[in-house]
Amino acid sequence: MQEFPTDAFIAGRWRPLSRRFPVVSPATGEAVAEVADCGEAEAREALEEAVRAQKAWAQATAYERAGVLRRWFELILAHEEPLARLMALEMGKPLKEGRGEVRYAAGFVEWYAEEAKRVYGETVPSQFPHKRILVRYEPVGPVYGITPWNFPAAMVTRKVAPALAAGCSFVLKPAEESPLTALYLARLFQEAGGPPGVFQVLPTSDPEAVSRPFLEDERIRKLTFTGSTEVGLKLYQEAARTLKRVSLELGGGAPVLVFRDADLERAVAETLRAKFRNAGESCVAANRIFVEAPIAEAFARAYAEGVRALKVGDPLAEETDIGPLVNEAALRKVRAHVEDALARGASLVAGGEAKGLFFLPTVLLDVKPESLLFREETFGPVAPLTVFQGEEEALRYANAFPVGLAAYVFTRDLSRAFRVAEALEYGIVGVNDGVPSTPQAPFGGMKRSGLGREGGRWGLEEYLEVKYVSLGL
Repeated sequence: MQEFPTDAFIAGRWRPLSRRFPVVSPATGEAVAEVADCGEAEAREALEEAVRAQKAWAQATAYERAGVLRRWFELILAHEEPLARLMALEMGKPLKEGRGEVRYAAGFVEWYAEEAKRVYGETVPSQFPHKRILVRYEPVGPVYGITPWNFPAAMVTRKVAPALAAGCSFVLKPAEESPLTALYLARLFQEAGGPPGVFQVLPTSDPEAVSRPFLEDERIRKLTFTGSTEVGLKLYQEAARTLKRVSLELGGGAPVLVFRDADLERAVAETLRAKFRNAGESCVAANRIFVEAPIAEAFARAYAEGVRALKVGDPLAEETDIGPLVNEAALRKVRAHVEDALARGASLVAGGEAKGLFFLPTVLLDVKPESLLFREETFGPVAPLTVFQGEEEALRYANAFPVGLAAYVFTRDLSRAFRVAEALEYGIVGVNDGVPSTPQAPFGGMKRSGLGREGGRWGLEEYLEVKYVSLGL
């Protein structure tokens, strides 16, 4: 049997389509595999199967659904190494980061296997003695999901696991750059005893053609998407035509605020993690780093030293910290942002060079607010540092961005921690914490960063409808 599946997964069967497209390693430029290229016909078939499978899956007991998810969780953990290697091959994630992502991805499946048994109903007191008010929670219906390339395992389970726990069927279109991880997860779901049609995966090089039937059909009751704000807005408009429930996790551009009373060593270490994890190709990656004037020089010196220690290279090598950018377009954007900042007066402290798709971890000082680095999400290993003079100025810098997904604050002043966290217009705030994401907490943003939350009970609620029953005695 092949090491990993490359066919479409429709109605519980692997479909070896004659149409194929290549998945190319950004590290070597070589094709990793030729993957089934689904079109509108396969999309419509999967849609009908999702509608058919929905009824039986919704009627399965919570314990039956939880059992499937639990077995899926155990299989994902058992396949940590091949999944991590697959991510390194198809999108360049360093092997040690890939292992961490597999555990993170499995965490969502475990959490929702447990939460499936805790979708409780409610009773509400009535003002009439002959009436009883009952509240039920029911699955919203068949779901269509679109996931990005940068976290090819975790973005799948963060969406699919709560949907399945709630009793929804799910059709997934993974990113063109990284469909192999999603297909591998589908194979593990099948091995876990997942019923046919409950979870399907449609790899494609033509996402618009595959998405169109799901967006147009009223029987698909929910759309969930992680990706750019621009694409998210278009999908939101399309989903509105059939009044679908929508979850959108969109652009980031996270600020970091390092105050003069911060633990400098911890602030440096956590900001390195927040910035350079996954080569900066993360929606919660630190995009703008603001340091209070009295400690700016010391922070910049220590931070640059930490950046120079990062190992850039083959994502399959154990020692690698930074792998390649995903493609040429990503490289062009990173280069343009660095060149623009330098042209506006910033100074280069570390990095700034590219070798193939590998962009050296870069630190820039005195980056001006009008720079592209501050106005756009870079999505690459570039850390722009800017000095601020006080709390008010720091908040003004941080909240000037039109998106509001994640922000980071470093301070040992408890009052300031609360004050700043409450003032930041962001859905996630890490206080002295560069990696706050965890399966049991709500993940999502404000403003142009999207709608809804993933993770915890909030992620499950996104896939449930509320039904009120008034019972006359």
